[in-house]
This record gives sequence, structure tokens and C-alpha cells, in this order.
Amino acid sequence: MSGKRDREARREEQLQAGERAAADDRRQRMIKLASAMAFLALAVVAVLIVVSQGSNEEGGDASKVEGAAEIEAELNGIPQKGLVLGSGGAKATLVEFGDLQCPFCKGFAEEILPPVIENKVRAGEAKLEFRNFTIIGEQSVPAGAAAIAAGQQGRGWNFIELFYRNQGREDSGYVTDEFMTAIARAAGVRNIAQWNKARKSKSVLNEVSKTTEEARELGFSGTPSFAVEGPGVKGLETLGTPGSSGDLESALENAAG
Repeated sequence: MSGKRDREARREEQLQAGERAAADDRRQRMIKLASAMAFLALAVVAVLIVVSQGSNEEGGDASKVEGAAEIEAELNGIPQKGLVLGSGGAKATLVEFGDLQCPFCKGFAEEILPPVIENKVRAGEAKLEFRNFTIIGEQSVPAGAAAIAAGQQGRGWNFIELFYRNQGREDSGYVTDEFMTAIARAAGVRNIAQWNKARKSKSVLNEVSKTTEEARELGFSGTPSFAVEGPGVKGLETLGTPGSSGDLESALENAAG
């Protein structure tokens, strides 16, 4: 009987050793997969940087504003209120802290956010909110204020997207009254006189400062930076700068609960 017990004990030890080896192997595969995903996300961001930097060499020209029709088609039919895009009944909100002069933000606006808008925002499952985080330079402040003023007439996201599409070299002096007015007109802002008054108002300029300070308090140091809120998360949950549309959509699903 003792020999039988010994054999059973050895078999049990062998089984446990095999399970431990299999578990170690799974852990190693998960580590490699996580490393690969992180590398891929960084690669995507790097590509966006190259693309956006290369594509804005001809930007910043008030006499040559392009992309209004494409942006109108992308956003058509989606409710806008202020700088919030999407249905008020949506459970989750994706908040972008961005700088209109930022080439990284331009890359996200052109490559990463469109699927999120189409799959989540248009479907009424999520809202997308833009908050100014003006870190590039002095010209970022009036640009951000102009976006808020456009939002007061229901054309905030058209202004943001069109500004990115026609973005010039950061802090090169292209953000003039003439350039911003050309963007506003092409974005569909109807009352330019009202828009001009609003973008220079103390309340709007204070809003730019307020959201910039909020971004810093959240620990953000670069743009674009993202956060989500909804019943599935506590308060405003920071995401940093995810590398794909899928990452943002997954975060929204989690926030929706």
C-alpha cells in the first residue's frame, strides 16, 4: 500500500509541476503579447506624428481652407451642444484635452477619432467632448476661444475638425483673426459678428484657462490626452493617449457600465 501511495504522490507532484509550467508559459505569452500591443500603440502614434507633420506644411492659409464638405458629411445629423458632440442621453463621455495647434491632435482627429464618432457617437452610445489644453504657445489661447465661440452657435466640432484639417506649423504666427474667421465661415458659423464678440469675451477666455488647469490637475502633460466618464467608472477616469480607436471604444464600453 505504501508503494501505491508513493506512486500516487509522485504522479500528483508531476501533475502540479506540469500545471505550474503551463501557467508560467501562459504568463510569458501574455507578457510578450502586452509588450507587442504597447509597441504597436507607440508605432501608431509615431506614424500619426509623421503624417500630421508632413501634411501641415501647406496649412495655415486663410485663403485656402479645405475639407469643409468632408467634415460636414462626417458630423451631419449628430447633435452638438457647446463642444460636446453626441446625444445628451448617451451613457458614456469621451473627453479629449487638446490644443488646436498640436500636430498630434491633428493626427488623432484624422485617423483615430473618426471610427469612434461613427461607431459610438453617431449610434447614441457615447458623447465626445473637447476641452482646451493650451500648451503649444500663445496662439493656442485665441484658437481655443474661437472654438468655444463656434460651439455657442452649434458649430464647435466643425470648427475644431476644420482647424485641424488646415493646421499650419505650430506657433508660426498663422493663427490670425483672418485665418480663424475663414475657418469659422467654412465651418458654418452663421453670425460672425456674434462669434467675434464671444471669442474675445472674458468668460470664454476664462473657460480656456479653466480647462487647461483642469488637464494639469488630472496629471496630463501632453496633447491629446483623454479621459472617460460614465456609470461604469468613478468620476473622470484618465486614459492618457491611447494608440487606437479600439482602445477608446473599449474604454467607452467600460465607462457605460
